[in-house]
Amino acid sequence: MRADYDSKGDTIQIDLIDRVERVDYGDDEVDDWLVVGILDGRPVRIDVIGTGGDTAESLRGAARKYDLDADALIAAAGAALSSPDREIVL
Repeated sequence: MRADYDSKGDTIQIDLIDRVERVDYGDDEVDDWLVVGILDGRPVRIDVIGTGGDTAESLRGAARKYDLDADALIAAAGAALSSPDREIVL
């Protein structure tokens, strides 16, 4: 898993698989602040748009919807926030 916090855009991108080359987004919004990228029918990327809201709750929603590990997603987001503008590998 890789995570990156873009401090200028205030977004967190979490790649669930190694080296996501392409993503089909469609209508896979979990809420107003989180979009899940789908490839071949499975989630491969999570984009958190803005970190001022309850990021952890949005990630829990994605975890429930896509059967993902909520604690791992929250840890990845926290690691990215603590090291802005660089990719974190977990």
